[in-house]
Amino acid sequence: MLNLDKVYQAHYVLKDAIRTTDIIYSPVLSAETGCKLYLKPENLQITGSFKVRGAYYKISQLSEEEKQKGVIACSAGNHAQGVALASKKFGIKATICMPDGAPISKVEATKSYGAEVVLVPGVYDDAYNKAEDLKNTFGSTFIHPFDDEDVIAGQATVGLEIINQIRDVEAVIVPIGGGGLISGLAYAIKSINPKVKVYGVQSAGAPSMLNSVARNKLERLESVSTIADGIAVKEPGSITYEMCKKYVDKIVSVTDDQVAAAILKLIEKQKMIAEGAGAVALAAVLFDKLPEIKNKKVVCLVSGGNIDVTILSRVIKRGLLMSGRSCSLTIELVDKPGQLVQVSTIIASCGGNVTSVHHERSHEGSDVNGCYLRIQIETRNFEHIDEIENKLKANGFKVVERS
Repeated sequence: MLNLDKVYQAHYVLKDAIRTTDIIYSPVLSAETGCKLYLKPENLQITGSFKVRGAYYKISQLSEEEKQKGVIACSAGNHAQGVALASKKFGIKATICMPDGAPISKVEATKSYGAEVVLVPGVYDDAYNKAEDLKNTFGSTFIHPFDDEDVIAGQATVGLEIINQIRDVEAVIVPIGGGGLISGLAYAIKSINPKVKVYGVQSAGAPSMLNSVARNKLERLESVSTIADGIAVKEPGSITYEMCKKYVDKIVSVTDDQVAAAILKLIEKQKMIAEGAGAVALAAVLFDKLPEIKNKKVVCLVSGGNIDVTILSRVIKRGLLMSGRSCSLTIELVDKPGQLVQVSTIIASCGGNVTSVHHERSHEGSDVNGCYLRIQIETRNFEHIDEIENKLKANGFKVVERS
């Protein structure tokens, strides 16, 4: 059974293997969210994620016989890198099964640590089944990404660090996939200071732990769909499920658009890169999913930063749309000289910036002299978009679509 002595042992084992990540106070985000907001940037951890903590501690506890047979794991990417790095340090063979849709950057990073990568069609759970098959074939030790007491003890060291860094912390907000991180963290924090609230956040496209706890039974989702690939888990672990029921105060969910907005906010306000799973805790705060934290001293865990740059560019675009920083207006016009000049002048007078223009003739059945002008605009926020749209309408232009 997990106990505090094991967590402290894990902390000792890890002290020379990982980085103790700082706690960063954000005055800007605090002002926006109405709480005293701190960030715990595990995206700056070795391998770019907290996952190395659990993987390293688990592998450190293997017998010499087990080490000789090697290890096998399954992962969407971050656990893979943790297992690969730990295996390299202990000089043992590692085979990692990853979903074939895992970001290329995570696949290549895992290979760079010397692990053999097996890409499996499907999602995390399909990779898990393949790993189980290979484990039975070769007799390797399976390093579970979350449902293992040694792994959970390693992740719990995040909680020890938070308690030591901010002794008067009132709430900690944590991403949930399979539940290994929040189980360990909540256990450690509640064991030391039961008054601290621990909140979990899942993606609305993969709410397996949220549903399981709400319905009081372990639940498996038929499918998952989210940009937060690191927490796209169909079924939480049996150990982590029981621990979440016991130690976690509340679980909420956020949409992909909200996650994208949180990633963008971290980039702009904190100069910090987070992957989707790493940004869900902040998304919950930004979109008021936890109103009870107002005026509280709160730590948001930024659990990882391993996001593929091609995905990042799409997420930024989505985040701009979600936060009102970009919009597209389609305007119905009479096709005559000077119309584009008038439209662009109005937008410029409001402080908007036109980034692209598409002009097309009206379709069959519409006015023969009609046309449509589709304009992409950089804006400050949704109020700014409203201002531009209203001024266009006041000057006689018909806005037929806004997106």
